[in-house]
Amino acid sequence: MNETIKTLIERRSCKKYLSTPVKQELIDEVIKAGMYAPTGKNRQPVKIIAITDTHVRDELRKMNAQIMGVNENVDPFYGAPVVLLVVADSTVNTYLYDGSLVMGNLMLAAHSLGLGSCWIHRAKEEMQTEYGKNLLKSLGIEGEWEGIGHCVLGYADGELPAAKPRKEGWVHYV
Repeated sequence: MNETIKTLIERRSCKKYLSTPVKQELIDEVIKAGMYAPTGKNRQPVKIIAITDTHVRDELRKMNAQIMGVNENVDPFYGAPVVLLVVADSTVNTYLYDGSLVMGNLMLAAHSLGLGSCWIHRAKEEMQTEYGKNLLKSLGIEGEWEGIGHCVLGYADGELPAAKPRKEGWVHYV
């Protein structure tokens, strides 16, 4: 089987990570793959914020838990040591699709490099808070940016789950 197709079929969401730091070269490779995701008219209206600072990661984790409506001690990031926060310029009509394609590339690249990953939601709500707005501003990111998602990365603690059977009726030929 072609390696690309194999990666597409075998990738699974990882929900338990080792605390082992991820090598910077691997983070950079995953990010580069995200940067090459297709975007409408090649406008590239997406930014990836790589978060390895434990304080910032913990602040986002607490906020994410609060938005989810659970105790702030719950870790929606599953202990992942890296969070790749994807934001997109909401003034571009394809921003949501473009950001989603970036997220897909990040997760597929992570899997191909032996890393676990998972798409964590609630980035939109986080970036609407003062903390989120200030985080973007501190990085020189100004304008109408919307959180698309967090791609959490790390080394999986255990085996990834097996694929569930595909539902019937996915494809219709005409």
